[in-house]
Amino acid sequence: MSAAATDGATPVQTTETGRLRVRLGTLLRRPLFVVGLTILVGYAVVAIVGPWLLPDPLATGQGGPLQAPSADHPFGTDRFGRDVLARSVAAIRLDVVLGVTIAALAMTIGSAIGVLAGYWGGWVDEAIMRCTDVLLAFPGFVLALIIAAVLGDNVRNVVIAVAIAYTPHFVRLTRAQVLSVREMEFVDAARIGGNRPLRVAFRHVLPNSLGPSMVQATLVTGWAILDVAGLAFLGVGIGPPTAEWGVMVAEGANDVVSGYWWTSLFPGGMIVLAVAAFHLLGDELEGELR
Repeated sequence: MSAAATDGATPVQTTETGRLRVRLGTLLRRPLFVVGLTILVGYAVVAIVGPWLLPDPLATGQGGPLQAPSADHPFGTDRFGRDVLARSVAAIRLDVVLGVTIAALAMTIGSAIGVLAGYWGGWVDEAIMRCTDVLLAFPGFVLALIIAAVLGDNVRNVVIAVAIAYTPHFVRLTRAQVLSVREMEFVDAARIGGNRPLRVAFRHVLPNSLGPSMVQATLVTGWAILDVAGLAFLGVGIGPPTAEWGVMVAEGANDVVSGYWWTSLFPGGMIVLAVAAFHLLGDELEGELR
């Protein structure tokens, strides 16, 4: 007989914090998760220290127009003599923050609507899901493009447009989870305890249905960054002279033909890295939840 049994000790219950630590430890042993996390941490550090180390991203004539990458300008300069590295780093603070903001808005709104549809069912569910199906009939980028074109060209309208485009994804995902969670015993206990339906839905059912939505949010963040840049490239949304990756790629697109490849290559590469990092996190988180 073990010493623990002899002393009458009971097995140690795994706390929620303990489970989170175990999952985090498992994720940190996944190479792709570490790669994605490293890229995002690197972006965060560069975005924080960049303004103190790099020139003004909007200042023209810093080293002559279209200078090739050099020690003074590692990413070269654009046609207006602006430092491409300074502009690419400044764009991190805009594009990544917009991507996270859009994903958070889409998840918050979509999850709230999804729990209403899944918990109440009936005509409420039918009405919400038919509206969701209409929105899902459009590709996310096309829907965002239409909404942004109607609302007008500014950062707020871009956030609204892209958030609306991805909200239906969270509606369907949350609803699917709620349909199973609402039948669990702790939900019945909450009802028997006299809780009102709204409290049961949002206090007990919704928090236990958010796991897949949080994974989806990391993927949507990457898609949102790509969509914001795509809208700017097409001239819808954020426009020059703002330091934004899509704007920079659009401005440098004609330079590539003339041999000035760096004006669009470096901001385009930073888009690829950012999107890839969020997708690596999302894929690994999804694998951990299975």
